Amino acid sequence: MGESVTPDWKECVAAALVAQYDDVWVLHGARTPFADYNGAFADISGTDLGIKAGRAAIARAGIDGAAVDVTFAAQVAPSSFDALLYARHVGLYAGVPASRPALQVHRICCSGFETITQAAAGIAAGSFSTALCVGAENMTRHPIAAFSHRGGFRLGQVEFGDYLTEGSMDTAPGTNMGGTAENLAKLYAISREEVDEFAGLSFARAVAAQASGALAEEIVPVVNESFELPRYATRKIRLPRDIDEVAQDTHIRPTSLDALKKLRASFSGVQTGGNSSAIVDGGAAVIVTGGAGLRDATQQPLGRVVAAATVGVPPEIMGIGPVPAIMALLDATGLALADIDRIEINEAFAAQTLACVKDLGLDLARLNVNGGAIAFGHPLAATGVRATLSCLLELRRAGLRRGIVSACAGGGQGMALLLEAA
Repeated sequence: MGESVTPDWKECVAAALVAQYDDVWVLHGARTPFADYNGAFADISGTDLGIKAGRAAIARAGIDGAAVDVTFAAQVAPSSFDALLYARHVGLYAGVPASRPALQVHRICCSGFETITQAAAGIAAGSFSTALCVGAENMTRHPIAAFSHRGGFRLGQVEFGDYLTEGSMDTAPGTNMGGTAENLAKLYAISREEVDEFAGLSFARAVAAQASGALAEEIVPVVNESFELPRYATRKIRLPRDIDEVAQDTHIRPTSLDALKKLRASFSGVQTGGNSSAIVDGGAAVIVTGGAGLRDATQQPLGRVVAAATVGVPPEIMGIGPVPAIMALLDATGLALADIDRIEINEAFAAQTLACVKDLGLDLARLNVNGGAIAFGHPLAATGVRATLSCLLELRRAGLRRGIVSACAGGGQGMALLLEAA
């Protein structure tokens, strides 16, 4: 790798929002498979993907929906006309009683983590005992929208935009998310060869994890089904006619370095479609509990949420957000990176992830050991919940103790959670 250039993160770390928790636990969780853009989930709203994951999380946690006090649900962009009711519908149709409230949260790519920190804060404050935390995103259904036509169309001034592309643009620094990764590639002297090698590693690890069944442990297969709710409309999942079941991530595939090298640059630099996170659709959910909720649980939790950190960084290098977030976590808990057995950093872009690796001095042997978003995709709001569940299951499988999960977010933010196996 090239020579590392490390900015001074003292100000970002000092301003970080950090919380530590004594009695916040993840009972269990589930996620749908992640399906390729315009693939098997193209006609399924993010709401229904969230309901599917939420129902499975409640079942795997061994609790009844009536044990859930509140639902926190994240979705970055709407995927149906009833999206304003997304969080409420996820909770209701997942089996949470109508008397229990729901809140939709939004911190772009860190939104899934935000559902868990909102739950942890409420549990630590004694406001409630158990929360359903859900993140779901149907990126295929991100809308084509207009914001300037309520008063009608004037000649030559029809202005529609694609949420999926326009939403990736940060108008403050005047660049898209790929451009921020290219900024980091220059700052940290990261080459095209390095990013392709990292992407190849992500695919290889994901292929191995899929073959071993490690990913299947997280996944609830998606089939044609209906979600009934007495006195209310029935919701449905309908797959394409030629598909009866989706049981695994569809973007994972053997991918050679030679194939990655042949791809054209997407942003006039080192990033390509092959070494950037895949555009996919999917949902994930976990049950977070503490106090009476933990005492009433019929099974051992997967692990504890020890601490969380949220930071801001310059928007033009937004992908570096995990670095000060992880630093803030370690400072607050008195731990060192050597004390962390597994680390997950969302692979928004290979250059962005490698910049974090260089800055923190991370050992790749402990990072994203079952692959990352380059291989299986990044359904925006689902990613943080998926990473939390994946890390806790990996700690349990490997008999290890501590993990950190982290991601960057557009606009220049980062989040990280410190987890500990039960």
